[in-house]
Amino acid sequence: MKELVFLLLVVTEVSSRFRSSWCELGCDCRGDLKFTICSRALFTQLPSRVAPSTELLDLSDNHISVIPERSFSKNRKLRVLLLQNNNISVVEDGGFSQLEFLQKLDLSWNQISTLTEGFSVGLALLRELQLAHNRLTSLDSLSFPHLDGLQRLNLTSNAIHTIQTRSFSSMSALRQLHLEDNQLTSLRSGIFSMLRSLEVLNLAGNRISEMDTSVFKPLVSMTLLNLADNQLSKIYFKTFLSIHTYSTHILLEGNPWNCDCDLQRLFRKLRSIQRLFLDDYYNLTCKTPPVLQDYRLMDVDTELCIAETVTVLIITVTVVITVLAAMLMGERKRKKKKKGKHWTQQGELSDESDY
Repeated sequence: MKELVFLLLVVTEVSSRFRSSWCELGCDCRGDLKFTICSRALFTQLPSRVAPSTELLDLSDNHISVIPERSFSKNRKLRVLLLQNNNISVVEDGGFSQLEFLQKLDLSWNQISTLTEGFSVGLALLRELQLAHNRLTSLDSLSFPHLDGLQRLNLTSNAIHTIQTRSFSSMSALRQLHLEDNQLTSLRSGIFSMLRSLEVLNLAGNRISEMDTSVFKPLVSMTLLNLADNQLSKIYFKTFLSIHTYSTHILLEGNPWNCDCDLQRLFRKLRSIQRLFLDDYYNLTCKTPPVLQDYRLMDVDTELCIAETVTVLIITVTVVITVLAAMLMGERKRKKKKKGKHWTQQGELSDESDY
């Protein structure tokens, strides 16, 4: 019995030493080395000892600045990699190329300003990519070329002002795209052309003042479109009529609306489309004209076309009166002319009778 206990102690000690040999100082390794937690470990570079069996690696809240090429070649089983709240400014080409099973990559709250084609190499099975609160300024066709399986992309709170056509061309499976709190000023046709599976498009908190009328047409699965807190003063009916989903909820609050008759007519038509839901219509407020500033659109929408209607009526009445007056004058001239001709004929007959 004593020998069995001693043997168990030896095995436990050996196993403990084996686990500790794979667990970097400052990290907490759990679940038979499947979970390696190195958050707030004051690392300035990636740890050198991470068990090959690790499936979740948490390196958040450190001081890592560079992701070198082939950084995770010994950790091919990784499914979740958390790198948020570091100082990462450089991701070398192929930095994640060995992570063929990775499903979630969190790089939010870093200093990344550019994405090269090599950034996404090897991430074909990635489902979620978090890049919020970085320094990205533009997106193009080389930003995400290998992310065929991506379903959620978060680009919130960068400085993105330009999205070129085909920037998301590889993302046919994407379901959520978060672009809120960037610096977009316009939306051009083609930038969402391949996103047929997209359900949520969040564009709130940008500077969007104009949109091509067909920009949302490819989004045949979209259920939520958030355009709140932009610079829209007017919109076009065709822009939203081109959305052919079964049911789409649209948010438009916080834009500087120019409350006129055209806007009133537009919203009346939009609200009549059964597949579109203007969820925050009752919160929309006017920016111009000054006399209506801060008024809710719903409180003044019935009055916006009154002036125009009165003007049309005045013009119509004026035209009718002018036409009637012209007809009346014409009739008078005709009668006067007829009467003059009658007196002339009378005079001629009188002259003949004298003979």
